Amino acid sequence: MILPCDQTVLDVDPLEPQGDFISRACDILRAGGIVIFPAKCLYGIAVDAFNPEAISRVFGIKQRPRKNPILVLINDRSDLEGLVKKVPKTARILMDRFWPGDITIVFEALDRLPGILTAHTGKIGIRMPQHPVAKALTRGLGKPITGTSANLSGAEGISRIQDLPPVLVDRVDLILDAGRLKGGKGSTVVDVTGQQVLVLREGEIPGAEIHGVLENCKLKIKED
Repeated sequence: MILPCDQTVLDVDPLEPQGDFISRACDILRAGGIVIFPAKCLYGIAVDAFNPEAISRVFGIKQRPRKNPILVLINDRSDLEGLVKKVPKTARILMDRFWPGDITIVFEALDRLPGILTAHTGKIGIRMPQHPVAKALTRGLGKPITGTSANLSGAEGISRIQDLPPVLVDRVDLILDAGRLKGGKGSTVVDVTGQQVLVLREGEIPGAEIHGVLENCKLKIKED
């Protein structure tokens, strides 16, 4: 696929992202726009996580069923206050060990969050990213962003922008190109809303490693 040769694609430094590029991306996000950005393993789609109209656009371009919630990325643990009802002990243990990193933790969502974000499940998946560009976006915007993968629903994740589906390229407002990413499984998703931690999806962090961390703290894990 040949990407359009215009300023909607910016070659961002993956280690020290250019401040003007991040500022431009954050301006787009504040205006309800869509930005494709690099995470550690795969490219993601970012919008303001509190903007229902922008989130609706993401569902549309990904052809994603509305019954599937979208995870969000945060800059700091203090951001949890505006997203979740409580932070269980199990979540604190996992955050201490794995954040920032490849684990998405599912919490009980605050009732005021957009229903389209949580798919009306009452839950929300949250991750604190490692990648400098993703971190810069959450910090620069000053609020959470969506972290769903930059692909069509059900398709494999994208590790280089040349492989992005044309329908995504044509309908986003900015692409931050950090070159080829490592690829892989994406983040491991764990649900901490019940009595036991539930592994919903095993990704970069093996379930056995999570099990070991919690076992050391005398807590139990349940495999989905």
